[in-house]
Amino acid sequence: MKLVNSTTDTVLVNDLRQAYSFWSRFKGLMFKCSMPSDSALHLYPCRSIHTFFMKFSIDVIYLDEENKVVGIETNLIPGKIGWRYKEARSVIELPAGKLYGVSTGDTLAFAE
Repeated sequence: MKLVNSTTDTVLVNDLRQAYSFWSRFKGLMFKCSMPSDSALHLYPCRSIHTFFMKFSIDVIYLDEENKVVGIETNLIPGKIGWRYKEARSVIELPAGKLYGVSTGDTLAFAE
């Protein structure tokens, strides 16, 4: 699945993976050594994240129920807790440095 910024009509990643069950969200990116540069992980439902037991930094996008960006964090290093956004309903984790061209207020879409 692709992740597209509908506001700018830009493809952000071509390999969006889903973590929609309790266990897939729980495991997330823990213990992985890296993440391919053209991939991301969508966690739903989710309002906040942590990077405990991770081995690399990530960029984070927080989305509301309409997939509008309500928060952004860049270069969240391992061992940290991300912000908690009250409006957030899902979170997208991307490799650090991949979050260029996304702003609060943009709307994202998931495409096949």
